[in-house]
Amino acid sequence: MDSQPSILAIDDEPDNFDVIETLLDGENYQLYYAPSGQQALNRLDSFQPDLILLDVMMPDLDGMEVCRRIKADPQWQAVPIIMVTALTDKEDLARCLATGADDFISKPVNGVELRARVHSMLRIKQQYDSMQVLLKLREDMVNMIVHDLRNPLTSIVLGAEILRLPDLSPKQQQGKVNQILLAGQQLQSLIDSLLIVAKLESGKMVLNYTEVDLCTLCMSALAGIKAIANQKNLTLIRELPEPGGIVAVDAVIFRRVLDNLLSNAIKFSPSKSQVTLRGEYLAAGGVKVQVADSGSGVSLELRQIIFDKYEIGTPIPEVSQIGLGLAFCKMAIDAHSGTITVDDNYPNGSIFTVLLKNE
Repeated sequence: MDSQPSILAIDDEPDNFDVIETLLDGENYQLYYAPSGQQALNRLDSFQPDLILLDVMMPDLDGMEVCRRIKADPQWQAVPIIMVTALTDKEDLARCLATGADDFISKPVNGVELRARVHSMLRIKQQYDSMQVLLKLREDMVNMIVHDLRNPLTSIVLGAEILRLPDLSPKQQQGKVNQILLAGQQLQSLIDSLLIVAKLESGKMVLNYTEVDLCTLCMSALAGIKAIANQKNLTLIRELPEPGGIVAVDAVIFRRVLDNLLSNAIKFSPSKSQVTLRGEYLAAGGVKVQVADSGSGVSLELRQIIFDKYEIGTPIPEVSQIGLGLAFCKMAIDAHSGTITVDDNYPNGSIFTVLLKNE
């Protein structure tokens, strides 16, 4: 486990806790002790246990009632409870489970059995916590995708509504048509990226290698992104090899990588700055492609995670960030047996570098 699991032992006999502490010595657990059920209930927030060892036979508030109250609280329902009991009658043990206990262990406590049951329950708790993180991630991801789909869709609807107005000049009509077309392309790009990512993750994506001219492919990507760059008054710089060179790639996938990198660079660059696309053939075979922007850059800490799916790095106000584009680029370049990295673009910005080497 990544962090030290915490275990709360609830028992009115301090000597019993000493036994538990001895038997679990060296297991890298953080142990807490509560001498009564009521005190444990009052201090659950401060203990924050990952597992509870609960004695059944206690005065005032017995273990079964304590278990029932803990499991009635949604905040603590997922915390496993192991009942520690001298009871052996099956009906008594059934009552323990009926109150919500997840397991039980008989007194006198055996060290091997205790360690095994504790480890098992903590493993289940860790799996539950991981599942909750995934569910939260999925919820956040769905919200981000809906947000990113809604923006271009709104632009399409508003553009179409304006086109219905009378007395629009041909220039105004053409402007709205271009707006609708651009928004439609954004929608298509996002949906296509989602589908391709799913295929790449499932291993069902088979790359269709063809020989393409790197210069032609890069020029096509620049042409496709020009309208978006113009909206921010950005200058697109190209530093490309002469036409005629050949590289073997899946042209559709690799073009989408270029689109994502250029779109990202434009998104995070301030207006009236520049975005540069460089390409070159390597002497040892293969190609190197770089996209340089003039944005805020990527910190050293974020460089390790920025290619993870749904990782957005540093949130930028009013900038749509779904955390999918760079993850797609990483998976696509990995599928080509290449590498993608990010470095500083002094004095400001980032440089994303794609290396594809001949096998």
